[in-house]
Amino acid sequence: MGLYTLLVTLLCTVVLPVLLFLAAVKLWEVLVVRGTDPGCGSPLPPGTMGLPFIGETLQLILQRRKFLRMKRQKYGFIYKTHLFGNPTVRVMGADNVRQILLGEHKLVAVQWPASVRTILGSDTLSNVHGSQHRNKKKAVMKAFSRDALEHYIPVIQEEVRSAVQDWMQRVPCVLVYPHMKRLMFRIAMRILLGFEPDQIKTDERALVEAFEEMIKNLFSLPIDVPFSGLYRGLKARNFIHAKIEENITKKIQDGDNENEPKHKDALQLLIENSRKTGEPLSMQAMKESATELLFGGHETTASTATSLVMFLGLNPEVVQRIRDELKEKDVSGMHSPGKALNMELLEQLKYTGCVIKETLRINPPVPGGFRVALKTFELNGYQIPKGWNVIYSICDTHDVADVFPNKEEFQPERFMAKGLEDSSRFNYIPFGGGSRMCVGKEFAKVLLKIFLVELVQQCNWTLLNGPPTMKTGPTVYPVDNLPTKFSPYVSN
Repeated sequence: MGLYTLLVTLLCTVVLPVLLFLAAVKLWEVLVVRGTDPGCGSPLPPGTMGLPFIGETLQLILQRRKFLRMKRQKYGFIYKTHLFGNPTVRVMGADNVRQILLGEHKLVAVQWPASVRTILGSDTLSNVHGSQHRNKKKAVMKAFSRDALEHYIPVIQEEVRSAVQDWMQRVPCVLVYPHMKRLMFRIAMRILLGFEPDQIKTDERALVEAFEEMIKNLFSLPIDVPFSGLYRGLKARNFIHAKIEENITKKIQDGDNENEPKHKDALQLLIENSRKTGEPLSMQAMKESATELLFGGHETTASTATSLVMFLGLNPEVVQRIRDELKEKDVSGMHSPGKALNMELLEQLKYTGCVIKETLRINPPVPGGFRVALKTFELNGYQIPKGWNVIYSICDTHDVADVFPNKEEFQPERFMAKGLEDSSRFNYIPFGGGSRMCVGKEFAKVLLKIFLVELVQQCNWTLLNGPPTMKTGPTVYPVDNLPTKFSPYVSN
């Protein structure tokens, strides 16, 4: 009798719940994939859809790149999953990514997860389509023209120089990633949004903390309830919007008073474009665009600049080669008071540019891009159903690219080879591609080159913990924040 009772108890408490759970998972998968097109003869990509409603979102958030590599190893370059509330196909590899990036408006359209759209806003450059996207992009591109970049150089150099000098005085070490985010935030606030240095000093700490909270919850389940990730992200965003609104109001008043600034920042150009096109000047749209510019202009560059410190700390011979190039191009000494860089000098620094390219190859700051299928189409023998999300992977595409031999090694000189630029198209996509290519691409390159010039001429540095573990959330960053000791560099 006791054994019978034990078996019944075991059945009710363990076996039955497990069977019900497995049945629910199977039913969930059947419900999700029933939207496939019966007229398409190709099968769905391999993969799993995870837990009911949650999908595999929690696994991605907790495991990040480990989860993605496990999926790639198990299912290959195209697989299905369920992320951020939607059935999703993840795509990697140059040939597959090419079809997605060049299929904009025909096969796919940009569509970020619901949490991203809710927090950043629906009227941002990354979320609008058609003529609205073209007009906004045209206005923002003016802020990243060659003439505009030339105006930005002294501001960038001033901020970077001041930051590096501060790092050399800090004992016992500097946590590079948090300091880098603050540096790039100040630069973005001044150049992209036109904040004055005094304004930034007053609000910097609170704004940086709010921005970090917003970004941390950018990719979350689309559930707006107290203490949820989306709730916290929106609360942080509202604080940022309040500060930005003060600056926008001031800009509009200055425009009415015809108070011409030294250079027009990206936000100012968006305001002017709204007036020229006759579109109503929506304060909410301006705040959303400003927040998007801040995100794109500082979070990704902070990630890449941190990776530069890491890779150069691990490869001192590369630092020496940069110094040799600076000396050869007569850039040495430009860090002295009164000396300034310019676009012509920066363009001559070919090897320095290759160091940045190699860093972006190994650690692209943004792991991928989001699209939605406008119609059912075939991709490498698999069906991509209409309405499903499509994520093209930047990091995995770089990892599997055959055009880069010894891809695990840091070798900037690989980009000095003639013809690599053409052969690496769609194998190398740190800035995306197609009509949605990152509008701040040239700005990022200029900023990072100036950062390297100032860094290698002013100081030496040592990584205190060796190579760190890297994580993505949503940009790539070192888990230990990269503790580093900086010391003055004295040239021979």
